[in-house]
Amino acid sequence: MHSETIELQTPDGPMAAYIAQPEGEEDARGAIVVIQEAFGVNEHIEDVTRRFATAGYVAIAPHLFHRAGGGTAPYGDFSKVMPLFEGLTDDGLLADVDAATANLEERGFDHHQIGIVGFCMGGRVSFLVAARRTLGAAVGFYGGGIVTARFPQFPPLIDEVPELKTPWLGLFGDQDESIPVEDVERLRDDLTERAPVPNSVVRYPNAGHGFHCDERESFDAEAAEDGWRRTIAWFEQNLR
Repeated sequence: MHSETIELQTPDGPMAAYIAQPEGEEDARGAIVVIQEAFGVNEHIEDVTRRFATAGYVAIAPHLFHRAGGGTAPYGDFSKVMPLFEGLTDDGLLADVDAATANLEERGFDHHQIGIVGFCMGGRVSFLVAARRTLGAAVGFYGGGIVTARFPQFPPLIDEVPELKTPWLGLFGDQDESIPVEDVERLRDDLTERAPVPNSVVRYPNAGHGFHCDERESFDAEAAEDGWRRTIAWFEQNLR
């Protein structure tokens, strides 16, 4: 496996991206865009990106905070998180994902061979992309703000369910104080009734926000293992 940080061009200037590739990129099973938590492309997100490479995918994690100068924030310190959101909008997020997918397309993957996975704020981004872009598959881990807005610049997205273009899997913890179970079930119902593409919502009764991150106190090994297994299976099922 090989990993490095590269530079991509966006309408708002250059953006760093961490990329990990399996040995023999030409034999890769597909490609994955990895979307960070609200804390940036830190060691955990880089580790997740490498895990996808180990599983046989070319994976790329764009640094979405480039408009604010880039960087990361420590877990739990939202006083250092909020300045990193400066200048970030849904249109900007889509432009950043477009830059990452364009890089993967240059490497020989078409959009049906590309998936996206996001964590925390990235979970919402995965849904945003699924609604407005056509990729092979999308997965969101504990993505808040889909049903009920959490930040003024990021409106709720549930009304876009009928517009979904990419199969979407959502993974949530019942103990997540930032995403009510009622919101998760409303999303499930809307997806079941109105989504034109395959979808699935999974709840973990004993898990909270950030359950997949082994660097956070909320890490839940059982939910993390099951969520990862479901993620790989979703990509295997839907990427062509």
